[in-house]
Amino acid sequence: MRLHRAIAATVLAVALPLAAAVSAPPAAAAYNPSGFDFWVDSSMGPIKSRIFRAADGNTKRVVYALDGLRAGNGLSGWEIETDISRVLAKWNINVVMPVGGMSSFYCDWISPSNTNGQPVTYDWETFLTRDLRRALHDRLNFNPTGNGIFGLSMGGGSALMLAAYHPDQFRYAASYSGYLNTLGPGMPMGLRAAMLDAGGFNIDAMWGLPGGPLWQRDNPTAFEPLLRAHGTRLWISAGNGQPGPHDAVHGPEDVYHLTNSEVLETISLANTRAFQARWDSFGPGNAIFDYLPAGVHNWPYWTDEVYKTLPDMNMNIG
Repeated sequence: MRLHRAIAATVLAVALPLAAAVSAPPAAAAYNPSGFDFWVDSSMGPIKSRIFRAADGNTKRVVYALDGLRAGNGLSGWEIETDISRVLAKWNINVVMPVGGMSSFYCDWISPSNTNGQPVTYDWETFLTRDLRRALHDRLNFNPTGNGIFGLSMGGGSALMLAAYHPDQFRYAASYSGYLNTLGPGMPMGLRAAMLDAGGFNIDAMWGLPGGPLWQRDNPTAFEPLLRAHGTRLWISAGNGQPGPHDAVHGPEDVYHLTNSEVLETISLANTRAFQARWDSFGPGNAIFDYLPAGVHNWPYWTDEVYKTLPDMNMNIG
């Protein structure tokens, strides 16, 4: 058992920092001109979100889309890499894409990171559930309750966390290839390495020492009872870590990226299985678990999964 854990820790430490290299080429619709920048003040300074209005003009149906570990400050990866903003709008859903938050896990941190000169403390949970929520309601009349939220990789577990602790705001949450057992074997070490690689962030500034109360609070496998108690509708998915229909290989660089994406998705799959095992131990619940017969840690699979989720999401928001 100790050997297995050591191997898992080593794989995580090597593989997770490579997540940034694992992505499809930018979609043709990298920038959606129908969206607009929506700036909101916060303790972190002004934060931009991208807003895409529902085709029918309603303000009741709202979904937030969370980015991955290397979230940039220009556009959300969801807008750069996918066309979901166009598709969801046609389903009469308003889409909110927060921009930024690299390595944040969308949490409220203890302090600024002391390894990269971060000037302010991350307060992403407060921003999303108070500052942005209020601004969307006050300025756009968006419904502040009964919203949906989904995320990929880093954003997958964060979507569940925000739904668990803010059930009036989020009644629907989806995780695509999330890391849902952050205290599982090797995970603290791997996440530490990943965050140092993605912006030089110190994980101790986020959750303190591994095993502490904030690690427990924000670990999806630990807060599952809250999601069950609230009756939150969940959609949880992961691939099997094997190449699938989106994984054409044309040269050595593709092989490199594919290998990394296979490892990352295998780790996500193990986390998701652990989450489901605890979920099922409590009996039937309001969740769908969808395991892809093939698929790696890559944007085309997450895009496909959003489309698969849409009918269920459509019935459970607003």
